[in-house]
Amino acid sequence: MQEVLPNVRYAAPASEVSLQTTARRLNENGMTAHIVESGADAGRLALGLIPDGAEVFTATSQTLEEIGLRAAIDASPRLRSVRTVLSQMDMATQWHVMRVLAARPDVVIGSVHAITEQGEVVVASASGSQLGPYASGAGKVIWVVGSQKIVPSLDEGMRRIREYALPLENERAQLAYGQGSFIGKELIFYREYLPDRVHVILVKEKLGF
Repeated sequence: MQEVLPNVRYAAPASEVSLQTTARRLNENGMTAHIVESGADAGRLALGLIPDGAEVFTATSQTLEEIGLRAAIDASPRLRSVRTVLSQMDMATQWHVMRVLAARPDVVIGSVHAITEQGEVVVASASGSQLGPYASGAGKVIWVVGSQKIVPSLDEGMRRIREYALPLENERAQLAYGQGSFIGKELIFYREYLPDRVHVILVKEKLGF
């Protein structure tokens, strides 16, 4: 993609009023909202929400990397890291099994790109690998979200993705993979109908893109 500088107006943490409003609307939309002070608090809470013995798929997430949560899950003796299992498999001969493991874990944990003050959640992806588990494949979904991702409306959420998150992800992908990123698929959560399935941990600091 053509290099675009991120729009820094989407980088500031949300106000307390906006944070509380968003949490209330998420709860009304069937998602369980938690508000914590820091990334460290978010990591502890997220691990506490995962039952012993669970198969956990960690979506690619700058947020999880920043707070050390992916590494903690990979190293946990009480959890089964799906990514660790996948790294030990042969894509040429075990692709079907790998696809199934990633698509329907007990728990998927990651982040999102925007949450509106109406309690709608937007996630963008190049490959879409995390979207299936988020939408319905995983038994439980845990999102760790820096409060700078809260926006007034869906339109602003889409602008945030294109003007802020994508340029930063494009830069990260260039460094990590030698190629840029793009928006291949988007998922919008308006409501969740299964109680206790989706947990949104809102963090009062800037985390991720």
